Amino acid sequence: MLMRVAKAVPPIAKPRRIPPAQNPLWTLRGSITPRWYWAFAVAGLVVPLTLWWLLSAGGWINKIFMPGPADVVMRLGTWWTRDGLLEDFWISIYRVTMGWLLSAVIALPLGLLIGSYRPIQAFFEPLTDFIRYMPAVAFIPLVMLWIGIDESSKIAIIFIGTFFQLVLMAAEDVRRVPMQQIEAAQTMGAAQGEILSLVVLESAKPALLDTLRVTMGWAWTYLVVAELVAANSGLGYAILKAQRFLQTDKIFGGILLIGAIGLAMDQAFRALHRRAFPWLHTK
Repeated sequence: MLMRVAKAVPPIAKPRRIPPAQNPLWTLRGSITPRWYWAFAVAGLVVPLTLWWLLSAGGWINKIFMPGPADVVMRLGTWWTRDGLLEDFWISIYRVTMGWLLSAVIALPLGLLIGSYRPIQAFFEPLTDFIRYMPAVAFIPLVMLWIGIDESSKIAIIFIGTFFQLVLMAAEDVRRVPMQQIEAAQTMGAAQGEILSLVVLESAKPALLDTLRVTMGWAWTYLVVAELVAANSGLGYAILKAQRFLQTDKIFGGILLIGAIGLAMDQAFRALHRRAFPWLHTK
């Protein structure tokens, strides 16, 4: 009898062995060592610069349209010694940072409320969605009329370009907080203010910091637009002025400087994220 039962029961299938990845560098969502990361990062910067140098050195493109890296470096040296590069550098950083900070101070609390309360969402979200599709450059005449042509007008353009996007992104970050955490806090008798500050905000902080990093990049894209408003200094103003005199090397230099500043700020945000939320960067 036991023999018949034993024969009736099929043998337990052995678990199929998954072969190791042929190349761990190209595993889907895999991890790489810091050495490999920086090797790829440096290559991602060096390869385009090398191609640019080859194109300019080959003489296939007129230097009026594409100056070489050496020409751009020489123009940056002239800009530094004779044309006030340091002043343009700092005034542009000031304008972008102030416009972005002003939008963040207002947008983050508003995004927290929109993402937490349906009536506030219904009141503000359609209007915010409507305005965010309007180009910031279209507001320049109104900004000049209402605010004037001093520094506040340039900051206002950057504020308009980042505020409405930041509100909606912050609200979406808040909405991603799991409802189970809110229900657990309600079960323990927490008040609504405590839930907002100690549960919702704390849980959304990593995503909100990433949103701030992204919108800082957007703020820099509005710099040239902002410095259309009766400016006489700044990187964006210098680029626009160079365009009038066909100083393409200066245009390239200004664009590269803005990119370098943006990259430095982006890496600072990433470092802050790793330090503030180390448990999210364990791999």
